[in-house]
Amino acid sequence: MKRLITFILFVSSLTMAAAQQVGVEAKIDSVAIMIGEQAHLQLTITARQGAKIVYPHYKRSQYLVPGVEVLDDTKGDTAVVDGYWSVKKILTLTSFDEQLYAIPGITVKVDGKNYKSNPVALKVITCDVDTLNMDKFFPPKSVQDNPFLWAEWMPLIWMALIVLLLIALGSWVIVRLKQNKPIIARIRIVKKVPPHKKALDEMNRLKGESHTSDYDQKAYYTQLTDTLRQYIRERFGFNAMEMTSSEILENLRSAGDEKMLAELSELFMTADLVKFAKYSALLNEKDMNLLNAINFIDQTKREDAPTEERIEPTLSEEEVRTRKTRVMLNVLLCAIAVAIVGLAGYVIYRVWLLLM
Repeated sequence: MKRLITFILFVSSLTMAAAQQVGVEAKIDSVAIMIGEQAHLQLTITARQGAKIVYPHYKRSQYLVPGVEVLDDTKGDTAVVDGYWSVKKILTLTSFDEQLYAIPGITVKVDGKNYKSNPVALKVITCDVDTLNMDKFFPPKSVQDNPFLWAEWMPLIWMALIVLLLIALGSWVIVRLKQNKPIIARIRIVKKVPPHKKALDEMNRLKGESHTSDYDQKAYYTQLTDTLRQYIRERFGFNAMEMTSSEILENLRSAGDEKMLAELSELFMTADLVKFAKYSALLNEKDMNLLNAINFIDQTKREDAPTEERIEPTLSEEEVRTRKTRVMLNVLLCAIAVAIVGLAGYVIYRVWLLLM
């Protein structure tokens, strides 16, 4: 029996402690309002953190009590204070009947239990109307035309004149631009034949000419070595056209490319003998030298050689000055156009306001 009584007291104490943790407070910001004015009723719910709070929701123009309408039902902010939730809900109220209204407590459900706030009062008062002297009341006045005032229009007139001057200045700039022909620096993208392809095409041509009846050894070896020199200049970057055969070989060796240097040395030596010592090369020797030249190009060619070349024209100092002048005129023209649009829009807007 003692245990049962102790258990009942324990449960009742927990229930009382939980009840003490919940608080619902109503507060109104205005005790008295004029007819049609608004008052704000703040509902503050204090409960343990994590509690399930369900407060009533009011629609617009719904009566809180007869004569008091709800204009707005704002969801409250939630704050945490010492482990408790403090939830605020604001109701915007109004009334159009003169009376003292008693607003009863608002019921809020916390963790499935109902809790009521404290009641509040709202006094609605009206304006004093002297019903004995009705002649002092006047009907609404009709719309009247305002007198024309130069002080209102003069700033707009000056702005309109500035717009006209800017239009004249812009027209003058456009005429200046039209009188001077535009300088257009067009960038050309041209197809570029890789050095090895040009050299191989030339050697294929030489191969065909070497089998004709009017074959000239000196002209043949001159064209063969010139084609090689041109390829080496474009491929390795040094001016092989102005170098001797030994200088070309030394530069190739310095560049770290020693592919077929012995065969290339023999080719240049044979070419020098033919051109300067009237040496007559054998037919198989000619074919071997041509084959060595083709093999040298195949082994040293660059597969990633660019196939396009970007050509940008250069301008003289006079053309650069002319271009700078035209750029300045274009910038000035853009600024004038922006100013014209802005001022014209402002003037039109102000005139529209004055005429309304």
